[in-house]
Amino acid sequence: MLKLGLIGEGIGQSKSPDLHQRLGRLVGIDTDYQLIDSLNEADFEFVSTVARVRQAGFRGVNVTFPFKEAALKLADHAGEGARRVGSANTLLFEESGIRAENTDYTGFVSAYQYSLGERPVGKVLLVGAGGVGRAVACGLGELGVEELLIAERDSTRGEALVAHLVGLGIKARFVSAADGQAALALCSGLVNCTPVGHRNHPGCPVDPSPLTANHWVFDAVYIPAHTELLKAAEAAGSAVLSGVDLFAFQGIDAYRFFSEGVVDPAQLNNAARGIRDHYYQQLVLSKDHS
Repeated sequence: MLKLGLIGEGIGQSKSPDLHQRLGRLVGIDTDYQLIDSLNEADFEFVSTVARVRQAGFRGVNVTFPFKEAALKLADHAGEGARRVGSANTLLFEESGIRAENTDYTGFVSAYQYSLGERPVGKVLLVGAGGVGRAVACGLGELGVEELLIAERDSTRGEALVAHLVGLGIKARFVSAADGQAALALCSGLVNCTPVGHRNHPGCPVDPSPLTANHWVFDAVYIPAHTELLKAAEAAGSAVLSGVDLFAFQGIDAYRFFSEGVVDPAQLNNAARGIRDHYYQQLVLSKDHS
């Protein structure tokens, strides 16, 4: 039995258990995946919770808001993705200690390449410099972004991300919301890494009217799969990348880490395309807004 879980706040509707158990069935590994929601536990404490699940025999856990930075600090070892991003969404429990990885970073790169192929990233406006925004920004650097314009309401956080990216050799600058909006017509890509568009935070993170068929647009929100931003992008003829793609590929990459030494990587690679297409058809093509 491969025991896994997700630690986060307000994760009751997460589809991660279904994704990991589905992957387990495809590769022949009995997989148990539990949701550990901090909102459901009195006096929740992240470090002690990680210790508890590790002692209970978990192979590892995924970590989401608001514990990704704490996850990296807790780790004894960190993979390249976690080091590059500065946070972790996956913890692996090994004999040598706790290992941290960031599959939001690798998952975005895989999602972009799967859906948009060799399309040049170009100049990109990225809205939202939180945990997902940080990972996606680093992924865009990996994909060869020409320049990243970071728009973030919290200027301190936005400037910190810019400094981090510049330190990685990625051309980036902080812009106000107004300046970002004005620059959108001159960009190739638009990325939303804010909660705006989620069913609990309806709306559109920017005015989408400048979008054209020359743009590509990614929205990290996947509930609903058809956000207001993606609807507007599709109407404008822009190429779109759904948050469903990131959800699927980050999960596939996490399961690849969880199953190291147990599952043949080639077998998992064969399952990956089917998993992504399953969720894309279920959540996107079906117009499922749940």
